[in-house]
Amino acid sequence: MLNEFVYCPRLFYLEWVQAQFAQSADTVEGSRIHRRVDREATTDDPASVQDFTTRSLDLACPKLGVVGKADIVDVSGNEATPVDYKKGTPPDNEHRAWDPERVQLCLQGLMLRELGYRSDHGVLWFARARQRVEVPFTSELIDLTETTIARARAAAASPTAPPPLVDSPKCGRCSLVGICLPDETNMLAERTHEQPRRLVPGKSDARPLYVTEPGAVVGRSKGRITVRSKDHGESTEVRAIDVSQLSVFGNSQVTTQLVRSLLREGTPIAWFSHGGWFSGMAMQPTMSQVQLRARQYGIASSADCSIAGEMIRSKIMNCRTLLRRNAETRPDRAITQLKRLASKSVEVESKASLLGVEGTAARIYFSHFAQMVRSEGLPGEAFGFEGRNRRPPRDAVNCLLSFVYALLIKDVTAALHLVGFDPAMGLFHRPRFGRPALSLDLAEEFRPLIGDSTVLRLINNREVQADDFIFRISGVALSPKARRAVIAAYERRMEQEIVHPMFGYTASYRRIIEVQARLLAACLLGDIPCYSGFVTR
Repeated sequence: MLNEFVYCPRLFYLEWVQAQFAQSADTVEGSRIHRRVDREATTDDPASVQDFTTRSLDLACPKLGVVGKADIVDVSGNEATPVDYKKGTPPDNEHRAWDPERVQLCLQGLMLRELGYRSDHGVLWFARARQRVEVPFTSELIDLTETTIARARAAAASPTAPPPLVDSPKCGRCSLVGICLPDETNMLAERTHEQPRRLVPGKSDARPLYVTEPGAVVGRSKGRITVRSKDHGESTEVRAIDVSQLSVFGNSQVTTQLVRSLLREGTPIAWFSHGGWFSGMAMQPTMSQVQLRARQYGIASSADCSIAGEMIRSKIMNCRTLLRRNAETRPDRAITQLKRLASKSVEVESKASLLGVEGTAARIYFSHFAQMVRSEGLPGEAFGFEGRNRRPPRDAVNCLLSFVYALLIKDVTAALHLVGFDPAMGLFHRPRFGRPALSLDLAEEFRPLIGDSTVLRLINNREVQADDFIFRISGVALSPKARRAVIAAYERRMEQEIVHPMFGYTASYRRIIEVQARLLAACLLGDIPCYSGFVTR
């Protein structure tokens, strides 16, 4: 952690204080290089021999208040030399080593001195170049190390993280760059006016896996997720590393072995009812981000509605954009009303007033929703729409909207849990048993862009037909065939890359949802002055 602090104080804070970590190609390669020295080994009785070498040695220094682990320690008589493994090559500078590595090695030497050994220098072993670089423990380096310990301890005690590095080349190779969002945070905090770099891929190579067949058994075998049909006994396999989340519908079974492995790997599992109602989600327990949750609860319990107002403003503006782009006859009056309500949503002083603004905007928007449905060639009133209804939906359009919204809430919940939020405590929606209130909050700005847009494409492109729905007295449900078509269309929309209106780079909607969740966290933690909702151009 001291190494990380010298490299980047914010990286140290994210890993040490907030306990956040993410793998990258560099961290995986580093673990591979360390696989030998990570195995503890020493002589049976070090006190009985003069010279010996030990690996993976735990060290402590009560005087400085630090603990650590040395890769290798070579002991000759009363002299101990720590050896630290690095995966790369020595830099071309005065010391042939970077300061983070020098400080880390010097600290190991100070801890060995605390044990009574003489330690005047250490060695860095660069695996790629297969070179040893000797690092003398000079008085200047010792002073730097002790000063760094004090600075790191002070940073850890702070309620806010250090600011990100500005336009630093270090950020591009950092495994936590997708969590830190250095350029985005600096731009919103007005530390720089440069356009943010896209330092992470626009979308992940892994994809969600949906199991919709009733009675299917989902298990794991040799690094693969297997789905076995109940009726036919047929089995489908997919590599576990290619699955970003697992969604199970109805009474399909998930084996305990698979649940444990997915939790260990941080892959969420979502359960839906047979009709598509989002029942809940299992993810790796989040023990970090205590400060974030404390501030989330504080804002949720207060009368402050600035963040909620921005979310509703973004939703109304995105509804307005969808109407302008897709209505057969442009409803100018409704567009003007929505713009006025969007402005009003950030001016209200109570959540009750904001609820009234949101409700009025929703009625105006859905009163014109039918103008975006292309009804030519459709039989009768197959996709007629007279307004929003649910629980259960009473027509085909509302059935599609409810199902897609459930899929969206699932993805938003996963993103919020990943960042460290409690999805059940909302800033706008009231908490209620079994209700992911904060997920409903953040989903507001994406409902028209992802949910409504997907439904319109399904109908207007004739991807669903009138006979794809099951009409009952209790409501309307999707047939198995239609459900698969809706899931496919929803995933296409989530993977679609668009230009971020604030940051200028392209990213998928799934990635943008995570970015918005992290910006919300940055606002609550004081990294940026205010939350900015996602509004498409």
